Amino acid sequence: MSSVPHSLKRLRYGVIGSALFALLATSTANAAPATPPSLHVQAQSWVEVEPDKATLSARLWENTQAVSTLEDTDSDELSNARERLEKRASELIKAMEEIGIEQRAINAGSLNIYPEHVAGPRNNNDEQETLIRTRLERPFSVELTNIGQLGEVFDALIGAGVNTLDGVQFDLQDRDAATDEALTKALEKARHKADLMASTLGVRLGQVQRIEETQAPIFQPRMMAMRAESDSMGSGSASDYRPGTIRIDAGVNVEWTLRGQDARARPGRIAGEQEQQ
Repeated sequence: MSSVPHSLKRLRYGVIGSALFALLATSTANAAPATPPSLHVQAQSWVEVEPDKATLSARLWENTQAVSTLEDTDSDELSNARERLEKRASELIKAMEEIGIEQRAINAGSLNIYPEHVAGPRNNNDEQETLIRTRLERPFSVELTNIGQLGEVFDALIGAGVNTLDGVQFDLQDRDAATDEALTKALEKARHKADLMASTLGVRLGQVQRIEETQAPIFQPRMMAMRAESDSMGSGSASDYRPGTIRIDAGVNVEWTLRGQDARARPGRIAGEQEQQ
C-alpha cells in the first residue's frame, strides 16, 4: 500500500518540475532584448543679430507753482499747466510727422498727475520750509523700423522741448527667424560632434532616438540707457549711438543608436560632454 503514495509523490514532483521549466523557458523567450548602444550628445550655440527695430521713450511734463503744504493747488493753475502740456505734446507729434514718422508709430501715453515736495526758502529761524507742487506728465514712445532714423528722431525730440529721454530698446521685427537660426545651429553642432565621435571610435550613427532642448532660445531686447534732462542735452545727437547686436542662445540634447562591429562589441552608451562654441 505504501507504493501508491510514493508513485503519486514522484508524479507530483515531475509535474511541478515541468511547469517550472516551461515558466523559465517562456520568461527567457519574452525577455527584452539588450539595450542597443547609443551616443548621447549635448550642444549649445548662439547667433548674434543686428537689431532692425528701435523704440525710443521720452517724457514731457509741466509743474504747477509750488505752494505751502498747508495750501491747496489752485484749480486754474492745474488747468493752465495741462493746457501747456497738451500744446507741447501736439507740437512734439507734429515734429515727428514732419520728419516722416507715421502717426501709428507714435504712442502718447496717459496723463499722469502726482504731487512733488520741493525745498522752499528758509524762515527767520533758519528752518527750511517744504513746499508742494503738482506735476502733470505725458510719456511718449516712438517705434522705428528704420534704425537709421534714430538720430533724426532724437534731434526732433530735443527740438520739441522733451523734458527727458529714458532710453532706447533695440529689437527684431522677426524674432522667430532669429530664434529658429539659433536652434538650427545648436542641432547642426550636435550632429557635427556626433559624427566626429562616431568616426573616431570606428562606428556609424544610426537613427535618432531622442531630441530635447536643454535651453530654449532666449531672446532679450537690448536696452540702451539714454536718460538725460533736456536742459543738459545741449546739441547732442543719437547718430553717435550704435545699436550693437542681440545674442540668442539655444541648447539641445540628441541621442543616436550606433551601428558597426565595435558598437556591437561594446554595448552601452557613449556620452558626449557638453561643449560651448
